[in-house]
Amino acid sequence: MRRSAPAEKGESPAKRLAAFIAKFDPAIGTLVRSARVSLRRRLPTAIELVYDNYNALVIGFGSTERASDAIVSLAVYAKGVNLYFIQGAQLSDPHHVLKGSGNQGRFIRIEDAAALETSAIATLLSAAVEQAHPPLPMTGHGYTVIKSASARQRPRRPAGGRS
Repeated sequence: MRRSAPAEKGESPAKRLAAFIAKFDPAIGTLVRSARVSLRRRLPTAIELVYDNYNALVIGFGSTERASDAIVSLAVYAKGVNLYFIQGAQLSDPHHVLKGSGNQGRFIRIEDAAALETSAIATLLSAAVEQAHPPLPMTGHGYTVIKSASARQRPRRPAGGRS
């Protein structure tokens, strides 16, 4: 059984990520692309880690190429997009926007990319970056790494949705 799909020879991470996003309904694809732009602007030195898993497309942002060093991630499902705060349980949430009750992570359902610009989410993102270990580099530019692409996946569009 094959665990991951190989990259086409010479295919860039950006091109592979675009192909992963293209599997989703156009509205979800537009939301993911806009959310990535917002997060890249806010976290310009972060390394973007991409996992096209069985359940979801996950795009993590962290200080190294290790998943355990991710600060936040976008989890893309057939029916929506969540912004996960990996250490969200440790964050102060005065606006009560974080969902989840686990020991570590919390998430926010993203309905549109403008939500990432609200003061509540901006404050949470700043706090998450501040507590990150190792911290994000102060200078330089981040890049994208395709960590895995699962050969078997749940449908990327809702049942009965458009193709």
